[in-house]
Amino acid sequence: ADALLLQGHLNPDAINNFSKRAFIETAKAPAEVQQMVSDAACNGDRITRREVRQLNDEWTAMSSDLIPDSIREKATEGAMPPRYLAPLVREMEKLPEVHITELQREMIENPDVDTIKQLTSEAKNLSKYLDAAGQVQALTQSSVDMEMALEEALRVGCLNTASDLVKQATVLEQTMVKLYSSWKRVGSLADRLYVDTGASTPHLRSLLGCLEQLAGQIIEVQLGDGSEGKIRLQILSDNE
Repeated sequence: ADALLLQGHLNPDAINNFSKRAFIETAKAPAEVQQMVSDAACNGDRITRREVRQLNDEWTAMSSDLIPDSIREKATEGAMPPRYLAPLVREMEKLPEVHITELQREMIENPDVDTIKQLTSEAKNLSKYLDAAGQVQALTQSSVDMEMALEEALRVGCLNTASDLVKQATVLEQTMVKLYSSWKRVGSLADRLYVDTGASTPHLRSLLGCLEQLAGQIIEVQLGDGSEGKIRLQILSDNE
């Protein structure tokens, strides 16, 4: 609110036309949208977060060069609701040019809401795939052609599965790093506590004994209540 007042866009009397959430949403919007929202408030309109998002969607859809002219014309005519185009624009902004061109071609060939929804989902999966692929050590240290793998996933219609696989691989590698760090910490603390205790602290020694299954090179953890068995993981250093 202070910024809008200082910029001269907002009349102090119009502040009461905003809901609290509308102010927050307006602050996150581009300057052009802030101006439109301020104008509406100064005209006496009640401004809610929904109105701000609607204006933001309209501006995003109509101002983005990522949307073909023919689709923007349909949006101007009311035949294509901007609320469907805005999420697609936001996802396309994350993609390389080669993938953007293909999405634009599909939009022009099938200018309907269902296609826009499908392309939004596809663009989201593309972005997720490309982002995750660059974080997986098993892939970055290999000779796999990720672009060709992506094209094949698109061709056979399994992009969503491929992107989820790569994403889960990222999570798994990160979890392994965290596991190793925690395991080292547990071992170090257990050694320190062992040195600081003795015959006079039987309960602490008992605690150490129970945690031994987490501090050794083989870690054991029960699945659920134990009826599903145990997980045993062996941690080896590089020189083993």
